[in-house]
Amino acid sequence: MEILAAYDSTGSFRSAGDLAGCSHHTVKKYVAARDAGTPIPTTTPRSKNTDDYLKYIDRYVEETKGKIRVDKVHERIQRVGYTGSERSTRRAVNLAKRSWRAVNQRVHAPWVTEPGRWLQYDFGDGPIIDGFKTVLFVAWLAWSRFRIVIPLRDKSMPTVFARVLDML
Repeated sequence: MEILAAYDSTGSFRSAGDLAGCSHHTVKKYVAARDAGTPIPTTTPRSKNTDDYLKYIDRYVEETKGKIRVDKVHERIQRVGYTGSERSTRRAVNLAKRSWRAVNQRVHAPWVTEPGRWLQYDFGDGPIIDGFKTVLFVAWLAWSRFRIVIPLRDKSMPTVFARVLDML
């Protein structure tokens, strides 16, 4: 929502700031400028002292696959004439690394089981027998139609192993 439209809707600097996503001080400036008939204040992006050296920073980040340290980048761009602070270099390098990682992010490859090689299992709720709730242990080989269903009293490891070994 635009700042002035938000103020016209609410009549409050703070509420308009919340709706527009800015400070209530900004809303106050905009309303004062509109009431005075002056143009609404705008900001122009300022150039940074690292702008002329971004091609070097991007190249160093690309060459090292995002592993280069800021102090090393700072040393290298000082050799080609950079006079800014290491803090400015740090901001530029972090931005370059973030954009490099966004492009070169490793895609998660799902794990596909090999047929008959992996035993998969799960527990389910079983019926109530003699007033006791049972648990069903279900196991199957990956990509197999063969299933084992064992009713158990609980999910504890000794109970599961005892029942499975009884079946073998």
